[in-house]
Amino acid sequence: MRNYYHTIIINIFRIIYYVCKSRIWMRHPDKHTEEERYALANEMITKMNKSVGYKTIAYGQEKLPKEGGYMLYPNHQGKYDVLGIFNTHEKPLSFIMDEKRSHIILVREFLDLVNGKRLEMDNPRQTIRVFQEMAEELKAGRKFILFPEGGYKENNGNVVEAFKPGSFKLAQMSKVPIVPVALVDSYKVYNSDDHYGPVTTYVYYMDPIPYEEYKNLKTKEIAAIVEGRIKDKIAEHLSLTDKSSQP
Repeated sequence: MRNYYHTIIINIFRIIYYVCKSRIWMRHPDKHTEEERYALANEMITKMNKSVGYKTIAYGQEKLPKEGGYMLYPNHQGKYDVLGIFNTHEKPLSFIMDEKRSHIILVREFLDLVNGKRLEMDNPRQTIRVFQEMAEELKAGRKFILFPEGGYKENNGNVVEAFKPGSFKLAQMSKVPIVPVALVDSYKVYNSDDHYGPVTTYVYYMDPIPYEEYKNLKTKEIAAIVEGRIKDKIAEHLSLTDKSSQP
């Protein structure tokens, strides 16, 4: 968490500037295209990352579907996860988060800029309504991040917790490709007291799973496939890292 507070302190005036600018933009959102609002969100990330030495390296962007909407399903390590994905994903992207956490200053502005969705975790009916709304937007070409672990544990390292099958109901409803995304060392940025200062994180965009391949599967089976691929990619990354660090 030291990095989190350090970033806020270093960027306090920049944060005030972007909060004000974002709120002005969102008074008349139709005056700015989805691409312009996404660019502003990424500008925030890029400048704050540079100020404190955070860097994200991505692989597999060429695997992302060229047309239409799709769902990104990453493992969840902490507060930096969405930022790392956004900063390495060229096309406008949005995400879903817990309604209770969505009103924190800067988080609120960031979510509103990209037309993100708020879920009331204890309200199944509201979740269904949001999923139905998102399914229509996905069919129209939008792209979303949903963390199938639900939440994250502080300083949990590169451990992947069990994926919730219900998270994949949205993909089934919209019939769009599923893109597994493996995040490595993302927790080190804001969710570990063992790491302070510059951090490099990694994002792996993996082969998409088209609707035709999962349409006859149960959500539990889909969750197991996606979770397995992400775990394998993280293990592969860590294995290569260990080998490269050996004398």
